[in-house]
Amino acid sequence: MAIVHIENLVKRYGDFIALDHLNLDIEQGEIFGLLGPNGSGKSTTINCILSLLKYDKGTITVFGKEMKPDTYESKKRIGIVQQNVAVFDQLSVYENIDFFCGLYVKDKVKRKELVEEAIQFVGLEDFKKSRPKKLSGGLLRRLNIACGIAHKPELIILDEPTVAVDPQSRNKILTGIQDLNQAGATIIYTSHYMEEVEQICTRVAIIDHGSCRAIGTTEELKGMIKTGETITIEAIALDDGQISEIKSLTNVYDISYEEQQIKIKCSMGSHNLTRVLNYLQEQNISFGRVFTELPTLNDVFLEITGTQLRD
Repeated sequence: MAIVHIENLVKRYGDFIALDHLNLDIEQGEIFGLLGPNGSGKSTTINCILSLLKYDKGTITVFGKEMKPDTYESKKRIGIVQQNVAVFDQLSVYENIDFFCGLYVKDKVKRKELVEEAIQFVGLEDFKKSRPKKLSGGLLRRLNIACGIAHKPELIILDEPTVAVDPQSRNKILTGIQDLNQAGATIIYTSHYMEEVEQICTRVAIIDHGSCRAIGTTEELKGMIKTGETITIEAIALDDGQISEIKSLTNVYDISYEEQQIKIKCSMGSHNLTRVLNYLQEQNISFGRVFTELPTLNDVFLEITGTQLRD
């Protein structure tokens, strides 16, 4: 069942087309990665899903109902964690979570239980009375998440929740996201960190220029691109003729060579490394370390959009 269904969505800002007949289905129980370069339409898509923006054409249904500004019953079932931390500096950790949970849950007894669960879930038990300004960046991100998920939403939208946090806090957040999913939440996840997306997302959509350019599991996406393997050889001296001969080997389609290091990109196929090493042996070319890499999600992103995301 599609928790979110987007069909032929168009959003214009004057002459600029932010969303160009976008189609997406996000299924119940997924951790759905939403990727795209800056300005690709990710934030516009999220704001349209939440009915915070009017769009020019298309339909959006959430939980099987058309999403409108006054679709309050559906909105109660959604949690949003924005990239920019949105908490009150005047309130303590506990008071912040209680305030945001109170927007959805009026029963004080039930709300207290939910707030305590959220605090425990994000590991802020020792900071309940602390003000946000006293928290580290990682703890502040955890507070931001707790405020968005305390009411136990069925659909959670996480917009780059690990930006500028330390590795320990990042791992805590990622583990928490997987726990939320295992507890029944469907999650829409945006990030510029490709390794995170590969680690936790069950499916990924790549958006560019307002339309969906590719969608599937990470393995399915890797199968859509030309790169099948990248071979790197260090401490190797090559002349132009030898580089040209390596480029003519079966499955090799691109080579970069600088500072005595060669990177050889090969399309899908077997024995790519064997062919390269056999050539070097035949030519009595000495070399240092050799390693080979299968395509990453970042390779997929780069080939599809022409844009490199930061790691």
